[in-house]
Amino acid sequence: MGDDRAGSVRRRGLVCVWLTLALAWSAGTALAVEGPEMTEESAGLAGTEEPCGAEGWAQDALPPGVAFVAAASYRGPGNNDTRSNKELPILLWWSGSLFPHFPGDTERIDCPRGSCLVTRSRRVARHRRTKSLIFYGTDFRAYEAPLPRLSHQTWALFHEESPMNNYVLSHSAGIQLFNYTATFRRESDYPLTLQWLPRVEYLRDPAVPLAEKEAWRRKGYAPVLYMQSHCDVPSDRDRYVRELMKYIQVDSYGKCLHNRELPSERLRDTSTATTEDSEFMSFIAKYKFHLALENAICDDYMTEKLWRPMHLGAVPVYRGSPAVRDWMPNNLSIILIDDFDSPQELAKYLDFLDKNGEEYMKYLEYKNLGGIKNQFLLESLERREWGVNDMTLPNYLNGFECFICDRENTRVKEEQEHKKSHGKIPAPRPRIAQFKHMGCPMPTPGFGSVEDLSGGDSWKDMWLQDYWQSLDQGEALTAMIHHNESHQGRFWDYMHEIFLKRTRQH
Repeated sequence: MGDDRAGSVRRRGLVCVWLTLALAWSAGTALAVEGPEMTEESAGLAGTEEPCGAEGWAQDALPPGVAFVAAASYRGPGNNDTRSNKELPILLWWSGSLFPHFPGDTERIDCPRGSCLVTRSRRVARHRRTKSLIFYGTDFRAYEAPLPRLSHQTWALFHEESPMNNYVLSHSAGIQLFNYTATFRRESDYPLTLQWLPRVEYLRDPAVPLAEKEAWRRKGYAPVLYMQSHCDVPSDRDRYVRELMKYIQVDSYGKCLHNRELPSERLRDTSTATTEDSEFMSFIAKYKFHLALENAICDDYMTEKLWRPMHLGAVPVYRGSPAVRDWMPNNLSIILIDDFDSPQELAKYLDFLDKNGEEYMKYLEYKNLGGIKNQFLLESLERREWGVNDMTLPNYLNGFECFICDRENTRVKEEQEHKKSHGKIPAPRPRIAQFKHMGCPMPTPGFGSVEDLSGGDSWKDMWLQDYWQSLDQGEALTAMIHHNESHQGRFWDYMHEIFLKRTRQH
């Protein structure tokens, strides 16, 4: 509801604090506790080959002799892996911003099918036991990717944030750089789709009574709330809301389309927070409708903008995931902007519901006993192995690490069997991520068409250019990998060649 980008930074900090505190695990994953000191030698990392041929590879490497603190002797439940740390596959977090989510820089994780070492020390980038590099999508930059790409290593992508943070990943050329994925898309290897929905009970919290909402309206408040402070986004939501405001009263408290002040300084301080401040939540719960427009459009990208109003018992007027209906508690719980031919038609419907309480309350029936009818939603929440703000369950970062660890241990065994059989047993087939694991459509104007926009339109100049330049970047890095390039500085040469080729084609 607040500033998306600032919220992302705050959220990442909160996630890191949460993960550091998350000491207890279940389902055979690692336990982050103080254990015996793990040195580079005890971890089997001493004397590893220094990265060569690419600037910046070792910028995060620790000086020789710096000790790693780790739970080196811990065995997760159900794990019978007796190998020493010197024998384990290594998973390297190339994006160090989400690591350490354990106390040290290198940790042993014990997963259902076997154990691995997880580290953020780039000095192991070319080690023969380093089997997978893990990238955080927001931090991934094609022009900074580690080159040459080694044939014995896989790349893994963790990206739960907005597609606007990195449009390289919305193109086939970008997403197919990776072997394993954890994204908001349900089709990814390790889906994070419901990351903003803690549990089904979150949706069942009672709404503010209709009589209280009606009294709120009589005080002069609008039927519709808009609360955004990140104004220039790919979904171009402000352009739509600006048009909607011509036909129905909207109270806008954020920096975007600001037309009303929050009644207290404290509310102004908490309005852009990602935490659910009780005073702020009580205030916005009195509105009948919340304009819930995501900052970017992509299947299954759904954030607190959708789930928070449902939690409060305000009806979301939503634009975001085109597949959002698949996840709704019943068939009448949100109003989809794209179901209406124009903002004026939407305004007419909202006005009708505002004046007809019985019809309005039908949108809140999912809060009644047995009101959540969607078995797909219920089963998805039941099936996911990770928790949201639940210390009794693994978090999704550690869960994805174990997903990779298990598959890399399986791949190691299959490669060993292939070698022992002298080719009689086939080598494991490469696993490549598909477009549906993350792919998102080209941004479109929030209202009207691209042809309607003036030549100097800031949204058009910013986001359409970003989207297509990101395609060039993904293709440039792919070409560099195919040519076994080792010098990152040549990235812009490849970009220029792609640009010229595309220009000639047109």
